[in-house]
Amino acid sequence: MISERIEKALNRQLNAELYSAYLYLSMAAYYEASDLPGFANWMRVQAQEELTHAMKFFDYIVQRDGRVTLEMIEKPPEEWESPVDVSKHVLEHERKVTSLINDLVDLALEEKDHATYNFLQWFVAEQVEEEESAGELLRKVKLASESPASILMVDNELGGRVFNPPTDEKGE
Repeated sequence: MISERIEKALNRQLNAELYSAYLYLSMAAYYEASDLPGFANWMRVQAQEELTHAMKFFDYIVQRDGRVTLEMIEKPPEEWESPVDVSKHVLEHERKVTSLINDLVDLALEEKDHATYNFLQWFVAEQVEEEESAGELLRKVKLASESPASILMVDNELGGRVFNPPTDEKGE
């Protein structure tokens, strides 16, 4: 069983992961409207990953005899100035999520909740990958931003990204 503080914090994170999926779907819609289907695909895959993360929190809360509480999801932005602007937002958002995960780890240690600490280690490693992926996206988009042909090349590359769901219960 988890403490009330841990339960509330995990529920906040579950809802934050749902917002992340919502944000990336909004970015996908922006790219669809901008005739950049590869960029839209990248964001759709990102949204699927975030939904998987949310469900990991959902399942863990239930597994620990906690109660899942879903909150209203804030409306995400709908417009950006450019693909560079979107990519900057992605990286900033992933850094924010990393901070939220780190806060959860700190709370688990403070509460001496070793099971939750162990559970969160997957997310710590995942956020390293998420920030790296977002940073790589931003670098590519910045390099291509001055040339419509280069943007289309990046769009084509991003169209090849596929969602790879975790293969076991640990999310690995």
